[in-house]
Amino acid sequence: MTGMHHMLVHFPLGFWALATLMVLVGALLPGRMAELSRAALLPVLVLGLLGALAAIIAGFLVWPLAANLASPLARNHILMAFWSLGIFTMLTVLVWRAGEAAFDGARRWVLVILALLGGLFFASAGTLGGHLVGAPTHFSTLLGLTGWEVYTTFYSPGWVVAIMVVIGLACAVFGHRHKRPSAGGG
Repeated sequence: MTGMHHMLVHFPLGFWALATLMVLVGALLPGRMAELSRAALLPVLVLGLLGALAAIIAGFLVWPLAANLASPLARNHILMAFWSLGIFTMLTVLVWRAGEAAFDGARRWVLVILALLGGLFFASAGTLGGHLVGAPTHFSTLLGLTGWEVYTTFYSPGWVVAIMVVIGLACAVFGHRHKRPSAGGG
């Protein structure tokens, strides 16, 4: 079963890397390639989310939660995986809800920032996962330059994560209450 998590994790990584590239092409370049990237982005994001959920579930089935919580490295790996999932979920919802207008005006910069941030988080999750299985990457050196020693730095305290979740939910409620009526009058 351990190999299942290692295999499944490559699906969201591949789809999210592709989605990040598609957002950059769709937002920054003109022409047919940008149009194709924008048109195909939503299915790629959805496949990435499904792959991420499968990989996370497999990870929790393979290793006992008590063992994961005892290691700062494993906790950080799990935290980065959930941050990646959250950011790419947000990106998926924005693209799904806005449709073709997702890349209009300043909205494109929101997509670019989310895609780059999500890419940073999934790269961090991947490099931490590599450390967990004894295959460190050079990306760890970059993390070290930011002050993050991957074997000892502790993740965000539970109360910080809880506050961030409450803020996120409050923003979602605020956005839902103050959304503009659609052109169809609904």
